[in-house]
Amino acid sequence: MGKLLKECLSSRIWEANWRNITARIRKAQSTFSMLMPVWKEKCIRLQTELRIFNTNVKSALLYGSETWRSTKLLTKKLQTFINKCLRKILNVRWPEVISNEDLWERTQQCRIEESIKRRKWKWIGHALRKPENNITRSALEWNPQGSRRRGRPKQSWRRSVKDELAKKQITWIEAKRIASNRVRWRSMVDALCSPLGAKMA
Repeated sequence: MGKLLKECLSSRIWEANWRNITARIRKAQSTFSMLMPVWKEKCIRLQTELRIFNTNVKSALLYGSETWRSTKLLTKKLQTFINKCLRKILNVRWPEVISNEDLWERTQQCRIEESIKRRKWKWIGHALRKPENNITRSALEWNPQGSRRRGRPKQSWRRSVKDELAKKQITWIEAKRIASNRVRWRSMVDALCSPLGAKMA
């Protein structure tokens, strides 16, 4: 019975995650459409259009992404939407072809995985600097008890956090200590999120 409940709960969490991301895409699409006159205006510099895109469309898309349990399917869905918007801003139309890498370079965008990861670690640092009795921090450090079924455990949000730290040989206890120093925390986030694997200062 307990195994069945855990599987049901895991499925519902995934479905809720999917619905949330789908809703964020609809919200961002609505914002992008309202700003269509901006994208079509030839007198506006590309840098200005991209700044508007980041502060209005992308921020609406990634609202709440700090606590999303990201999967390849979900990030692909988000990246596809971003790429579609960027191609419209650059007025890239068929049969003209541009690779995703060239698209991101021309628009000074990073992969959506990196954007979500940076937002997540920025939020974690903010939460860890709160008092120990703060509900946000308590929820962040909550460790559910009980046994789990055999086999490889599913990738949860909490497990992804620890895995990312482990790749840089950082423990959760060390991360909590680093969070009190904003400069060192930013350095750690750069090391965790940089595709080139930047080192901590």
